[in-house]
Amino acid sequence: MASSPGGGRSTRVHVVSDVHGNAADLARAKEGADALVCLGDLVLFLDYADHSRGIFPDLFGTGNAHRIVELRTARRFEEARDFQRGLWAGIDVDRATAIETAVRKQYAELFAAFPTPTYATYGNVDVPPLWREYAGPGTTVLDGQRVEIGGWTFGFVGGGLRTPMRTPYEIDDEEYAAKIEAVGEVDVLCTHIPPEVPELVYDTVARRFERGSTALLEAIRRTRPRYSLFGHVHQPLVRRMRIGATECVNVGHFASTGRPWALEF
Repeated sequence: MASSPGGGRSTRVHVVSDVHGNAADLARAKEGADALVCLGDLVLFLDYADHSRGIFPDLFGTGNAHRIVELRTARRFEEARDFQRGLWAGIDVDRATAIETAVRKQYAELFAAFPTPTYATYGNVDVPPLWREYAGPGTTVLDGQRVEIGGWTFGFVGGGLRTPMRTPYEIDDEEYAAKIEAVGEVDVLCTHIPPEVPELVYDTVARRFERGSTALLEAIRRTRPRYSLFGHVHQPLVRRMRIGATECVNVGHFASTGRPWALEF
């Protein structure tokens, strides 16, 4: 367990999630705070608001990005995968190499933008093995682990659960639950995905329920942290609600707002 600023005065922590390539605002995200917490999704594969941005349109063009968004929004996931396979077959480049090269380029810029100290965990579109290469000494990466910030204990659980989207860091429910269990009782429970509550997992623009975690919901009810902080759902039906003694907060879609959520204690 590490420690960080605090000790005898109030501590202010800024929290971001779903950065999706917004390095410029990320570099300023800690201003006025003692520490930055990042709940993942650094990579931008495809911007659903601007189809010209991201790894996908860089490789295949904006027109094909329009089409893939159309198929996914209609939940025609098999057609979307077939469409992508056709695109990859039409270019003379290895898929894994092309994606890793593009992700590395984004990670180099994003990790360089992290202020000190930053405490970060993975999102479902992140590539965990690469984080070890890019995280500098001022960035602490945690997954299924705890850290002390200003006298409060923060627990971190990264990644998402299995979905038809098949994003890079989706894991089985049992593995996710084991990480929640490993964190145990904390003051602030930091995850990428929300607890499995309909109002918290429904995206009003995508018009679908994203995957939340029942293990996380059960842990909130059982261990009663002061806060449960998360992201993942970009336009949630409800941004915050209480579950028993716990204040549950979607900290916002940082890629579009550029503003961190602030916690002071």
